[in-house]
Amino acid sequence: MHVNKEIRFDEVSKSYGETEVVKSLNFTIREGERLILLGPSGCGKSTTLRMIAGLEPLTTGDLYMGGERVNDVPSGQRDIAMVFQNYALYPHMTVWQNITYGLRVQRVPKDEVKKRANEAVRMLKLEGYEDRLPKDLSGGQRQRVALARAIVRQSQYFLLDEPLSNLDAKLRATARKELVNIHEAYRQTFVYVTHDQVEAMTVGERIALMYEGELQMLDTPERVYHQPRNIFTATFIGSPPMNVIDVSIIDDVIQVEKQRIPLPLAWRRHLAGISQKRLTFGVRPEHLSIDKEQKEHALCGTVKYVENHGDTYAVYIDIAGVEWIALHEYRNWTQGETVYLTTESKRMHFFDRETTLSLGYPIHFLEEEQ
Repeated sequence: MHVNKEIRFDEVSKSYGETEVVKSLNFTIREGERLILLGPSGCGKSTTLRMIAGLEPLTTGDLYMGGERVNDVPSGQRDIAMVFQNYALYPHMTVWQNITYGLRVQRVPKDEVKKRANEAVRMLKLEGYEDRLPKDLSGGQRQRVALARAIVRQSQYFLLDEPLSNLDAKLRATARKELVNIHEAYRQTFVYVTHDQVEAMTVGERIALMYEGELQMLDTPERVYHQPRNIFTATFIGSPPMNVIDVSIIDDVIQVEKQRIPLPLAWRRHLAGISQKRLTFGVRPEHLSIDKEQKEHALCGTVKYVENHGDTYAVYIDIAGVEWIALHEYRNWTQGETVYLTTESKRMHFFDRETTLSLGYPIHFLEEEQ
């Protein structure tokens, strides 16, 4: 029999005293998808996850899981498995005992407990560690034990709160692949909290980006990157972040203080019906070309600093008092020299300066990104 595993927020808010930390959430987490709750510290993402888990009561609104309102349903009755940042292993129990504890409490038959635990141990490469205590394990091994403990529950909802933040970069990369493999095997509704955009882009099928308790954008990683809904999304996603600068558009010309570059034809048509012509213009650092020689339709700036990123160099450039970054493969730039920046029209972004919302994109640009 099919079980509906959808999660739906209907005007959900959460306050602590007079402080509202989650504000009027209205969105749906689709059945069986990998959804990432992403955002900076304090944005409300962990609180949102804890409300799904039943660990935090809602202040207002309704939460539905599997089509049923669960505001008053205790955590233990929501069919969830949760992995925390600190692993929360029992220190006096062996790896095997930690993995199987929840099943034994639920009085799952011994043969079934053994079958599920062996499968999780094999999947997470914990063979040979079954009799060790948590204090005898590395951080990465403890993290895998916590994942195994959650997997064996075979719950409909798999909730993870920054589970990889204590691992080094190499272990995080390995663990991300393990998480995707786990989800592909079981297809639970998978909700993952992180502040790390690399984890969000590599693990998520969709990203819910939050800031100051509000949902900023909910879409695929590709659209969040290529078609950000607002300036916050544009500058939070991407490393280094998107360059933005306030401009005026007069007579189909982009004006940045005394500099003038023509607005490309596709953008002229797209922005023709927009009465507000005091906008914010954005380009990602990886989409900028940088030259020493003056070029047509280029923005002029002054090199302030060059930073070594290994495979590329980040060149910090002052444009009309605003710091921009361009990525280049060579370190042949000198502090104080004048440089010229250009980009393809399809790599441009325009935002309403007042609302900070994106003004959209010419339709054929969107078709090329598909």
